[in-house]
Amino acid sequence: MEKIITKDGSIAEVEGVEALHSLRHTASHIMAQAIKHLYGGADGKAVKLAIGPAIDTGFYYDIDMERKLTEEDFADIEAEMKKIVKQNLKLERSVLSREDALKKFADEGENYKVELITDLPADAEISLFTQGDFTDLCAGPHVESTGKVKAFKLMSLAGAYWRGDEHNKMLQRIYGTAFFTKDELKDYLTMLEEAARRDHRKLGKELDLFSLHDEGPGFPFFHPNGMVIQNELLNYWRQVHRRYRYNEIKTPIILNRKLWETSGHWDHYKENMYFTKIDEEDYAVKPMNCPGAALVYKTHTHSYKDLPLRLAEVGLVHRHEKSGVLHGLFRVRNFNQDDAHIFMTMDQVEGEIQKVIDLFDEVYKTFDLSYKAELSTRPENSMGSDEDWEKATSALQKALENRGLDYIVNEGDGAFYGPKIDFHLKDSIGRTWQCGTIQLDMQLPEKFDLTYVGEDGEKHRPIMVHRVVYGSIERFIGILIENYAGAFPVWFTPVQIKILPITDKHLEYSQKLCDKLFDLGFRVEVDDRSEKTGKKIRDAQVKKIPYMIVIGDKEIETGILPIRKYGSQNSVDMSVDDFISYVQEKIATRSSEY
Repeated sequence: MEKIITKDGSIAEVEGVEALHSLRHTASHIMAQAIKHLYGGADGKAVKLAIGPAIDTGFYYDIDMERKLTEEDFADIEAEMKKIVKQNLKLERSVLSREDALKKFADEGENYKVELITDLPADAEISLFTQGDFTDLCAGPHVESTGKVKAFKLMSLAGAYWRGDEHNKMLQRIYGTAFFTKDELKDYLTMLEEAARRDHRKLGKELDLFSLHDEGPGFPFFHPNGMVIQNELLNYWRQVHRRYRYNEIKTPIILNRKLWETSGHWDHYKENMYFTKIDEEDYAVKPMNCPGAALVYKTHTHSYKDLPLRLAEVGLVHRHEKSGVLHGLFRVRNFNQDDAHIFMTMDQVEGEIQKVIDLFDEVYKTFDLSYKAELSTRPENSMGSDEDWEKATSALQKALENRGLDYIVNEGDGAFYGPKIDFHLKDSIGRTWQCGTIQLDMQLPEKFDLTYVGEDGEKHRPIMVHRVVYGSIERFIGILIENYAGAFPVWFTPVQIKILPITDKHLEYSQKLCDKLFDLGFRVEVDDRSEKTGKKIRDAQVKKIPYMIVIGDKEIETGILPIRKYGSQNSVDMSVDDFISYVQEKIATRSSEY
């Protein structure tokens, strides 16, 4: 447990994320104070401070100063921060009137603080935190003294428009991170090094999986190797969904304005959509698949006996993202969403949510990904009545609790049409990724006038559940690239087997073996280059091929193959038939081991 100064000035004992957030918030103030000392001049006015929050990975501060900082300055800033930490300055909270606060920061030349205060509500409490000779406009929380911040590191520099508005001045943003112990910081930095080694953009290029081009920023191009992965993931997806009794549909990419007005996207999601005109009418490229599923449902009259009705779709969607946030396959402008929409009665909600979680659990375990759940509640920009939202949120919460899943509540982060459960996956180096989601919706059935005939012979509204497992196929592939560092399980790796003839006289046998394996459905290639065997092996290792087979005189004579697995220095002798059975078993069971 750690003691912190809370937003109301009281002392509280906290742990985990809350404690770390407070430590990092204090670290941001220490960094700002150090920069003021080093570059602010005699009166400190050469450095103007904007905002400096704690974030999931550490902290940052946006700074306005003439001097252009570089990462070479980090050593000096960190040295000054260490002095401030060593002084163990107590953090003290104070409250000023609006008039006094405006005068204080105006006198100090802190125009960004003046603007922040001016924009606060009239009844807002204006609090400040002071440590030694440094005072900042801040709501908190913080640790009790600068001496608590013993393990920190400055990480990077970036440009950031004031308040995120490109019409405002570009500020210098300095990122850092902080932990309670040096061991925690060391582990985090080691993880970052490993993450850089696994970067899906780098590996995507090395393994020839996908490319990104200036001709289409945010629109990834998948190469043949990448398509193998995508198709295998979709084949598996279809097998699982068939077992769980889903029916697959496909809906158009472009639909007219009336549809998006009915769904609410035109009013609530317009800034993220692309538009066109057809026959002088407004149309939009779909950012989501759900309205199309609603139209498919509406083509038939449904009875309560038809429910739950599970409609699945791998639909290509487009969402407008600003160029500054595009990132490999993780943040793109078009992607395939493995959607499903389930129509059910209110009595079926809990049981159906349990089945969805069963499906999610099966899929994520296949990829060695553990997960945690997060329940997101009603946002400000939402549709529907308070009663509907309470019923929907309660149904999701009950499903989670009855299943015994640990979850956290994320207040106000639901979809505009209903609450949701998000699934955060943990990869092999400890990072988390939000992928799967289950969203309960009472609004779209109302807007599209969806009905079913109940046991009483009357029409009723179905409940609609939106859910995805992978989320974005493209993003999920990016996650898998980094999770496996490009060394994929054999069942979905682009090339499963590489045959390496020692000389040209071994080519004929190698090709016959390749044809035999190819005809059995394996993805297999012969390396027929006039290169030394050692180089062929090294190149196959770089491409992370699961199985390599070197073919020479002995192999042709005996029919025994030396099987060298990826990452191994030694070979294992197997007959052709035994090798075939061995790999088939690995593929059939979707094993992660070679």
